[in-house]
Amino acid sequence: MYKTILSNIKFFILLGFVVNPIIIRAQHMQDDGVDLGKTPRRIIRACCAFGYDLKIWGVPFVSIDQVISVDDLGEHHYLGDKGEGTGTIYTNKGGFIDIGHLRDQIDWTRYIYNTILKCRGKGAVAIPLRNEAGRKTLYLDVPVQLGNSDCILLAGKITYDLSLWHEISTWYGASTVPFISEKFSSFSVEDVYSNLLGIHVGMKTLHSKHHFNKAATMNIKSTLDSLGAVKTAKETYEAYDAVNNKWYTNKKRIPSKNITLKRDPDVLNSSHPWIIPNQINNIDNSIVLDVPLISTEGALLTSFYQFTIDLNYRFPVEEIFPDRESSLINQDDFGILLNRITHELQIMEQSTLTEKKLSVQKEVSLQINPD
Repeated sequence: MYKTILSNIKFFILLGFVVNPIIIRAQHMQDDGVDLGKTPRRIIRACCAFGYDLKIWGVPFVSIDQVISVDDLGEHHYLGDKGEGTGTIYTNKGGFIDIGHLRDQIDWTRYIYNTILKCRGKGAVAIPLRNEAGRKTLYLDVPVQLGNSDCILLAGKITYDLSLWHEISTWYGASTVPFISEKFSSFSVEDVYSNLLGIHVGMKTLHSKHHFNKAATMNIKSTLDSLGAVKTAKETYEAYDAVNNKWYTNKKRIPSKNITLKRDPDVLNSSHPWIIPNQINNIDNSIVLDVPLISTEGALLTSFYQFTIDLNYRFPVEEIFPDRESSLINQDDFGILLNRITHELQIMEQSTLTEKKLSVQKEVSLQINPD
């Protein structure tokens, strides 16, 4: 009886992991307004694990396959709509683009921008955000003279910090569904680039005189065109095939962290696209995305805000920040965390190489001495 109960609990948790984004999408606002009284969910749309034909542990006959083509994009809707296309599209100059991530950051950029406008000229304002590996708070101090263009840049920087924190926090155990680790997707090669691309599209959209959804729809399409997006889903599948067992593997099951074989934590101030090997287009054509850091007048955007997280027990706070008297960190600490994650990844890769070497040596030994 006890084993049966545990098995059922496991099944429903995993089922929640699969269908949860669909349920969330059905609950979104259907209008185009920005409700500043309600903070958007950190993950608004169903996003994609890197790769395709990915199986889920404990759930037979189900696989993750979210490849789409540019013809499937549909219209953008602030905070989501069932008619939107989400999935992965490969681009020759920007690598794999997760459209769900991109759309989310467009909307977060808009939400933060409207929040900035509301707080501009009101002095120091504290804005509580949803918990994610700790209690998050955004502190704004936006002078009345800060122009709209700078407010858009500021929205882009804050939105990037929020998205980067999601990658960091999931590396250390944060998850949307309880007990289901999301470490398998943390810093996968398309995540941060897709996020930052969405922020750039969001900032461009905020400058437009068109209706937000219309402008976002046009800007998504033109941006993908400028990145050399492939025309068919088949071409994206072929791109995935080119890096299967190199950047990811579908031989493992979600949520195994070993599904993701390559990760990119070198993303503090910019993001470089990962272009598939042996591609006809030279990698020199790739487009690097920069994080907005300064205003049009040359002021650091961090002069106008602070994003803090009061870390929970999952973080080895004393080990990472030995001189810190509290568990409170801010966006200026992200560099330290990224350096640590980079070091941990190097250790993991070295361990994997050692295991492969020992495995090969064992096979050779068995061939020489079969008895």
